[in-house]
Amino acid sequence: MLTSLLDNDFYKITMQNAVIKRFPYAQARYAFINRGEHDFPDGFGTALRREVDQMADLRLSDEEKRYLETTCPYLDPTYLDFLAGFHYDPSEVIVEQQGSDLSVIIEGPWYRTILWEVPLMALISELWYRLRGVTITPEADAMIEQRAQEKIELYRRLGLKIAEFGTRRRFSFDVHDRVVGALHHHGGESFTGSSNVLLAMRHGVKPIGTHAHEWFMFHGARFGFKMANSLALEHWVDVYRGDLGIALTDTFTSHAFFDSFDKKFAKLFDGVRHDSGDPIDFASQTIAHYERLGINPLSKTIIFSDALTPEKVERIQAFCQDRIGMAFGIGTNFTNDVGVEPMNMVVKMVEARPEGQGWLPVIKLSDVPEKNTGDPEMIALAKRILSLSQKHA
Repeated sequence: MLTSLLDNDFYKITMQNAVIKRFPYAQARYAFINRGEHDFPDGFGTALRREVDQMADLRLSDEEKRYLETTCPYLDPTYLDFLAGFHYDPSEVIVEQQGSDLSVIIEGPWYRTILWEVPLMALISELWYRLRGVTITPEADAMIEQRAQEKIELYRRLGLKIAEFGTRRRFSFDVHDRVVGALHHHGGESFTGSSNVLLAMRHGVKPIGTHAHEWFMFHGARFGFKMANSLALEHWVDVYRGDLGIALTDTFTSHAFFDSFDKKFAKLFDGVRHDSGDPIDFASQTIAHYERLGINPLSKTIIFSDALTPEKVERIQAFCQDRIGMAFGIGTNFTNDVGVEPMNMVVKMVEARPEGQGWLPVIKLSDVPEKNTGDPEMIALAKRILSLSQKHA
């Protein structure tokens, strides 16, 4: 089901490069979280195990390496040589099924295990439909490109910048491929690229992404919650020197993030990404923060990426227009809008072992408390340390 090492989201590539440079001895443990409480059919774990084992054969091709060299000059030759020699180690993934419950645990060196999350989710999503016999009706199949065309043409008329972020919960690779093709063909300048590196390469668009929650979650375990945001941003700047300048805000709530996002970082980073909570409230908070620092919000950008639909995008645009720059990363609504129920699941880092330390729980304090992940005692501790009231967490 997976045919390329680059069938992954770009932020995994950029974070892997940063981890190799900053934390080469760190260990990580990830877990599958079945938020939707989905039932898995008999034999699902066995089928997933077979697909995971086959991923050991994936290698970066010469053509793919040349693509990264040309498209991503901030990925230096030593990293690209490393990636050319990289292969998945299936022993890092433990898959177990009991009845209709699925357990997936990933454990090993952080610089290696970091690449598992997205392709595993794509496999789980596609297998979940396939093994349950869920197919797309002929009518829906015939509409895949047209639906994508209608959406991107709406966004184009609105003058918006749109990227595709839908690898993790796609219906299938085939649907994903067709959607990106349609978006590129009909989107013009409105379609800015795809988070999926393979499909960005295949369709001649830009790979989109910077970093994810785990970058900040690890820093919380390694350096403490008070310093996590600041040091995560500092280390990112050290590696990329001004490239990849969109900062994720909600690992320990956006309230705590903006406490750390001082004038230095606000000027260095091109903007921020919204991934949970009310987007209008977040935009208001972001605009006010830039204004307090004496920075024109129109010189910065918010990337909105939380469960976006055309209606939600139009509401955000109406609020942000002429107040702050904006762009949108749309995932499941592009790659799994085929008339079936999309999965609600994540794979998250749950523990880390920084160099010279034991295993430590890592946590995420979302702007939506229901999305908090991690050890409850550690979550309570983080809230106390960060002085987060019930309103903020």
